[in-house]
Amino acid sequence: MILVMSGQNRDDIKIGAEVEIILKEDQSTGALTRGIVAEILTNSNFHPHGIKVRLENGQVGRVQNIIG
Repeated sequence: MILVMSGQNRDDIKIGAEVEIILKEDQSTGALTRGIVAEILTNSNFHPHGIKVRLENGQVGRVQNIIG
C-alpha cells in the first residue's frame, strides 16, 4: 500500500523521503517528477503551493506528494 501525503507542511518532509515535485517549467502542464529529497529549501512551516526541495539529482521544485 502506498500512502500519499500533501507536500504543503514542512514537518511532513524528511531528507531521504521519496516525493513527487513539480518543476518550475512544468507548472503549466502539471507534470510531476519523482525523486529523493536531498535538501529542504523552504524555511516556513507551510506553503500553499508545496514546500520547495532539491532532489538528489539536483532538480528543484515544490513537493506535490510524499510517497511513503
